[in-house]
Amino acid sequence: MYYSTAYASPIGMMTLACHNDKLAGLWFRGQKYYGGGIPGAMAGKDDIPVFITAKNWLDRYFAGEKPGIDELPLAPAGSAFRLCVWRMLCEIPYGTVTTYAAIAKKAAAHMGRDRLSSQAVGGAVGHNPLSIIIPCHRVVGSNGSLTGYAGGLDIKMKLLELEGVDMRGLFVPK
Repeated sequence: MYYSTAYASPIGMMTLACHNDKLAGLWFRGQKYYGGGIPGAMAGKDDIPVFITAKNWLDRYFAGEKPGIDELPLAPAGSAFRLCVWRMLCEIPYGTVTTYAAIAKKAAAHMGRDRLSSQAVGGAVGHNPLSIIIPCHRVVGSNGSLTGYAGGLDIKMKLLELEGVDMRGLFVPK
């Protein structure tokens, strides 16, 4: 059984999902792929310990602290490729950005391949079911374009600004 609860973040309402005492999802309301990876309906339940821990983590994050990803028990559902990409997202330091191409190069090496397309990585990044916690907002285009955030580019910019990312070389494509 999957459970859900709501979280009122400073930049919009979010839904958390869990299964077997592990977080399985965190989405902004209305975000693309909302509920992705969750089979069937979720039952609302607020008092699950992992939700209390996750909400505390999010409160600290939005207060400008740098809580560690390893503080939360995570169980995102995805293919082996997506799980590989999501693990690499977890390695992007707070307050920094990397590119889809850099992740593609790293994932290819990890998988013993010569190369992977940035578009394939972009698909995996876009389907990340644990927004903010698995920091897909820290991935940008090779030219500095702020693309590909399922929660919307305005939210991506707010998260990067909250983390103190130097936004001067980044832009929203036309």
